[in-house]
Amino acid sequence: MAETNAANILLHNLINISNQISQISTFNSLIKTQCLDLSRRITFLIPLFQHLLNDVVSVPYHALVSLQQVFLSAKQLLLFCSQPSQLYLILEREKIRCKFNDVASHFEQAISEISYDKLDISEELKEQVALVTAQFRRAKEHFDPPGLELYEHLLSIYNQNSDVNTEHSALHLICEKLQFVSVEDIKQESLALHKMIVDGGGCFDKSTQGLSTVLKKIEDFLLKESENIAVLSSVDLPPHIDEPCVKLNCQLPVMPEEFRCPISLELMKDPVIISTGQTYERACIKKWLDSGHGTCPITQQILSSPILIPNHVLYSLISNWCEANGVEPPKRLGNLRLCKETSDGSSEFIDLDTLMRKLASRDIEDQRCAAGEFRLLAKHDSLNRKLIAEAGAIPLLVDLLFVSDAGIQENAVTALLNLSIYEDNKECIMASEAVAGILHVLENGSMVARENAAATFFSLSAANENKVAIGASGAIQALVTLLCEGSQRGKVDAAAALFNLCFYQANKGRAIKAGIVPKLIEMLTEPDGQMRDEALTIMAMLVTHPDGKAAIGSMNAIPTFVEIIINGSSRNKENATSVLVHVCRGDPLHLSTVASLGVINPLLELAENGSERANRKAAELLELLGIYRPV
Repeated sequence: MAETNAANILLHNLINISNQISQISTFNSLIKTQCLDLSRRITFLIPLFQHLLNDVVSVPYHALVSLQQVFLSAKQLLLFCSQPSQLYLILEREKIRCKFNDVASHFEQAISEISYDKLDISEELKEQVALVTAQFRRAKEHFDPPGLELYEHLLSIYNQNSDVNTEHSALHLICEKLQFVSVEDIKQESLALHKMIVDGGGCFDKSTQGLSTVLKKIEDFLLKESENIAVLSSVDLPPHIDEPCVKLNCQLPVMPEEFRCPISLELMKDPVIISTGQTYERACIKKWLDSGHGTCPITQQILSSPILIPNHVLYSLISNWCEANGVEPPKRLGNLRLCKETSDGSSEFIDLDTLMRKLASRDIEDQRCAAGEFRLLAKHDSLNRKLIAEAGAIPLLVDLLFVSDAGIQENAVTALLNLSIYEDNKECIMASEAVAGILHVLENGSMVARENAAATFFSLSAANENKVAIGASGAIQALVTLLCEGSQRGKVDAAAALFNLCFYQANKGRAIKAGIVPKLIEMLTEPDGQMRDEALTIMAMLVTHPDGKAAIGSMNAIPTFVEIIINGSSRNKENATSVLVHVCRGDPLHLSTVASLGVINPLLELAENGSERANRKAAELLELLGIYRPV
């Protein structure tokens, strides 16, 4: 009994680790393909672990222990590869190759300890596990670490003393391959290296010290290259060049250091203040935050808020300095104004920065007002959806899903629904761990809020990778509850979300356990028939699951399906036939019932004049009934 409980815990751990791995989505470009492949293979195994929860006694405990160790190693490796220094990644290519191969080898060994022939799992699931195992085997045999040529050049520079002149060609190749074109790029690489050191405990080992020397050489090379370009621009000018161009050779005014962005070292065009009080160029700090960093680049303090507040005073000082020194003044990108259509059809412009401050406020009225405005601004305008997400509103809206104020909850979840329509925002919403908050609203919110929470799950589940996380969250049960007790609109939204989620096999099992089948059968026989289309569409998916076939077959609903085949719409005839094919296959009693209800001629008609799928399903059912239609 104790070992069974321990095995259950291990299976839940494997599912949780797999879900955590699926959320790691940003990888260094040099090794992105290998990382995504590893993440995808692990995610494909979640259905297996979910199924084994019901058959844990058949699984060797030591195999689960081994798998957990492998998955933890894989998670650690993928986290490392998500934001490393590019130079460090190349220099340690052999170490990384060994880590990927170790994960593949240990997985292959651990998975081989489970005898799948003895488990009661579908052929589809067995094939999926076999495919993943084969992919790990091939990955171990063919893994090619990134940048061999880069590695050789980098190693030669790395092993030189700091005072040794490095070959121009080697530095040029590194800059070209890694797209280092300015001091800003070197600054970003230095920050990545610094973050890696901080994450590793703050110790500068020999390799990181050597890389700092390499970075200095690359920076000097880029500065020298830019100087050469400036000299070439001012010497031997063709006779047709106008005199103003000669000013390239003039001495530029010295820029005050406080006007430079600490990241790019360039003049700030749109200075913004972050929660630690430091000021950065908006585009640079946004790139830093979008890369997954949650700290201030200078102080390394954890940011309490993602809000970027325009530094109006500094912007004015920079503009005045530019005007006094004949430098083109910066064109500010911030202080965006979003367009909202009013009830009379006219347009109203809303200041984005002001709304963001209200959204981050602790004042309930400010929160309700801002969430409501974002809800309306994101309703129809695609550009607004993009700009609102880029401003950092999504994590703040997610936080508001848990507040006790019903109005704020409703506005926040509806704003997320509207924002999710823009495809790029789906990933941001999932990365903000919104699933738990949306589920909280689905279970506890007002009816309108629950409806919109269900619609949000429908929108997010359009992406296949999100079906796993949403299904594992407990959302299936809440959606089935809404399907049973919600308003008409709530039922439609719940049905749409369940349909999307049930493309994933494990979610079918969850929906069946949640008691969806009796409700779907009830919907087929309701006098108004408002949910008949949705019910049949979902049942045609659930019946492909062994538990779904058993549940539908036990409901004595065969006469209902036959009646739909005789009198229903074309689409419903097709789905009803598909359900009966699965229910009747291998069940003589059900076949006898179908045959006695006068369905032969309607099936022949459907096989002759229906859609391609209807034709195929009708032919299958006729064949099960021993009727072969003439060719």
